[in-house]
Amino acid sequence: MAQRTLTCCVFSFFFFLLVDLACCKEILVGGKHSAWKVPSSPSDSLNKWAESLRFHVGDSLVWKYDGENDSVLQVTKEAYINCNTTNPAASYSSGDTKVKLERSGSFFFISGSKSNCVQGEKLHIVVMSSRGGGHHHTGGFFTGSAPSPAPSPALLEAQAVPPATGSASSLTSRIGVFGFVGLAIILL
Repeated sequence: MAQRTLTCCVFSFFFFLLVDLACCKEILVGGKHSAWKVPSSPSDSLNKWAESLRFHVGDSLVWKYDGENDSVLQVTKEAYINCNTTNPAASYSSGDTKVKLERSGSFFFISGSKSNCVQGEKLHIVVMSSRGGGHHHTGGFFTGSAPSPAPSPALLEAQAVPPATGSASSLTSRIGVFGFVGLAIILL
């Protein structure tokens, strides 16, 4: 009887872990709280960081920044290239911004401060089609194995500067809430 209960608990743990891994992820932009800023060099740009990730439909980007001195604007490719802050598709200034990626394709974000944008505080990401493949991310709120990099934003004519790769991972971010639920079931 105890053997059967243990087997059931172990199965439940792995089931919940698998379900959690298949879910959409929250990705901390730049992999750290202080990433939304003017980069210190081209190798410190957010686009450099984004090139190492795969973004999927349903994932959410999360920015942490000083909302009194900066903002995040979602813009068109042309506004991204020209750092045009006058007519964004969306504007965020709370200091704790979350944007759900609801479609595949390119997304462009710039600082609400034109001078910061001109100095490289901007981000271009490519969201993969929802067809096939699992979620493989590195950095942000989770870690994992990295598949081949996403298409390079360097193909754009704009000179964009990305932030340093960093990981704000924790035990919770690695196995997720469902993993902890499964673990609790095993321990009970």
